Amino acid sequence: MHTDIILSGVGGQGILSIATIIGSAAINEGLYIKQAEVHGMSQRGGDVQSNLRISSEPIASDLIPLGKADIIISLEPMEALRYLPYLNKGGWLITNTAPFINIPNYPDQDKLMKEIKNLQSVAIDVDTIAKQVASPRAANIVLLGAASPFLGIDVAKIEDGIRRVFGRKGEDVVDMNLKAFRAGLEYANNSIKK
Repeated sequence: MHTDIILSGVGGQGILSIATIIGSAAINEGLYIKQAEVHGMSQRGGDVQSNLRISSEPIASDLIPLGKADIIISLEPMEALRYLPYLNKGGWLITNTAPFINIPNYPDQDKLMKEIKNLQSVAIDVDTIAKQVASPRAANIVLLGAASPFLGIDVAKIEDGIRRVFGRKGEDVVDMNLKAFRAGLEYANNSIKK
């Protein structure tokens, strides 16, 4: 088993929480992981990208080469397309459809979504779903749920990762994030069936 994941988005959206939960679940499943934060972690609103490599065998490098990523998980649609050169031919793009417009020349949203829909993808409005089922702050966990069918990690282990990461914040926060995760998972499972 070997899965290479690129996580992308904008600073402040919770990309690193997704990476932490996936990493925790992978370790809990007895897998090796390597992670590299590649871009502007400290800048709220700046682009953020993290490489996450999971394998049943030891991993030599923490960086994913061009054309080798199995999954791109993105909290921002333009950022999703920025990393397409890294996606392999059979790879999946899991992205939020709601843009974070932080630049004056942000691309046309209809063109962006058309390009995303032409790919093997799950495009989900995580912001709206998070507001409906949990809290706007759980949008990143909705996206994690949508990506979970592609990770090769048992869903129960990912839910355990959510409990570990959010446990110190109390049971209500854990339950809110589990609801968000399950809503994203349900959306992805319904999208795949279509």
